[in-house]
Amino acid sequence: MTTSRPQEQGPVTRLGDLTLERLSGDADGITILTIDRPDRMNAVTSRLFADLGEAARTVRRDGTRALIITGAGDRAFSAGYDLAEIPGLLDTTVQEFLDIEDVASGAVSALHSLPFPVIAAVNGAAAGGGLSLALAADLRIVASHASFSAAFVRVGFSVGELGTSWMLSRVVGPGLAAELAYTGRPVSAAEASEIGLADRVVEGGTLREEAIALARAVSDPATDRIGKRALVAASETASLDVSLRARLAERP
Repeated sequence: MTTSRPQEQGPVTRLGDLTLERLSGDADGITILTIDRPDRMNAVTSRLFADLGEAARTVRRDGTRALIITGAGDRAFSAGYDLAEIPGLLDTTVQEFLDIEDVASGAVSALHSLPFPVIAAVNGAAAGGGLSLALAADLRIVASHASFSAAFVRVGFSVGELGTSWMLSRVVGPGLAAELAYTGRPVSAAEASEIGLADRVVEGGTLREEAIALARAVSDPATDRIGKRALVAASETASLDVSLRARLAERP
């Protein structure tokens, strides 16, 4: 357990069903983005995806040096897309559905491409779209009771939604990603740690404290932006040689 120094809570901004909490004091520069729908297990909606994209654009320009994304309560990080919205989706035109999908994918991409470290503090179930949001982070610190699931397959969607197949295969490898995608089975926090899906597992009551301590450790405004840019570039190139040549090309 990490013994953290006191953190001063900064201002909290509400954006629909999201809150942005900007910490101050020794945690200055750290922002906590919370999906605040505990009564719906923090399930995401079309509107919430749009707000996630707006939140990502906000923290990109407001001086944030590290972002923690989590869910309200202790039952779920996010249970994925809110099934209560499915009947409405069935009434949309093809173009309207594609527009909704573009907004959702754009939100995940906006979080993934932030120029500073993003930490998912997984406080419960991360299923379907919730798994996608956790994978969009650079690091995942996970409560011991949490779980992960590619639950898309159980409601007629594909693990290709929201870039999940691309991100999952890079985190756990293509073989295991295929098994998790085809079965949609839950992965416990302990197993997630073994397969690289969780970077650290902590007791649920210490998750916030541990996530802030980790964010503080990785929030150097200069080196971590450079490091993240290099890591993202490396993950998106085809070989070590291409990666090295791209890095050399960045030198002045």
